Amino acid sequence: MSESSLIQYSENNGVVTLTLNRPEKRNAMSDAMRAELVQHLQAIRTNRSIRALIVTGNGKGFCAGGDIAGMKTRMEADPATVGFNGWERQQGVHYAASLLLNLPIPTIAAVNGAAAGLGADLALSCDFVVASRQYAHFTWAYIARGLVPDGGGMYFLPRRVGLGRAKALIFSGRRVSAEEALQLGIADQLCNADDLLGTAQAMAEEMSSGSRTAIALTKSIINKSYEMSEHQVFAEGSKAQGICYTSHEHRASVQAFLDRAQEAAK
Repeated sequence: MSESSLIQYSENNGVVTLTLNRPEKRNAMSDAMRAELVQHLQAIRTNRSIRALIVTGNGKGFCAGGDIAGMKTRMEADPATVGFNGWERQQGVHYAASLLLNLPIPTIAAVNGAAAGLGADLALSCDFVVASRQYAHFTWAYIARGLVPDGGGMYFLPRRVGLGRAKALIFSGRRVSAEEALQLGIADQLCNADDLLGTAQAMAEEMSSGSRTAIALTKSIINKSYEMSEHQVFAEGSKAQGICYTSHEHRASVQAFLDRAQEAAK
């Protein structure tokens, strides 16, 4: 990809890294950047050679939230169009978050700096969050702007920290350090800034080392498990297991196990 792309793409050992690339704006999410992100996520979803995804930011910030230029445009727009235009834009925001949440592979946010508003929501759209001990911090300051968390924060944050803590973080909009993020469960692992991408790459390889089929099916059920009864989870698991029984990965691993057992019995 060109260095001028708003999303830089790289691949290493089956792991794709998407780097938000507006460092002069602390990687604030513009409509154009979101469109590029969606294009990449759509392509990744259908590429079975890709086993995991890392999302990170270029420069000092992970993602500073929504683009200020877009906010200014909204303030200057015809009041009769603001409501519908905002609704339409929200569909794009939510589509991007849903794509990332539901990718059938492990996803990791490598948070190198500030993750604010939409940026914090973007990080929590991933399965795992690895954060720079020195530079990462998180804020959900929507309410200070007279807005509700619109990038998925009202869905993701309670699942990470619990309902009461999620309300406190959103209502106050206070800054959460990397250390506190680890304590609260917002981040899963901290590391030194220089080791961030290496740590994320190692985690991606570890989390994607098993059956791609089983990982995809398991993730699809776990993502919905809070909304389902135990009977629904069991039913979804039964159907998924039936698919796994027919997969190449399952058959190959069972055959290898049987071969080792037969060899050991000799």
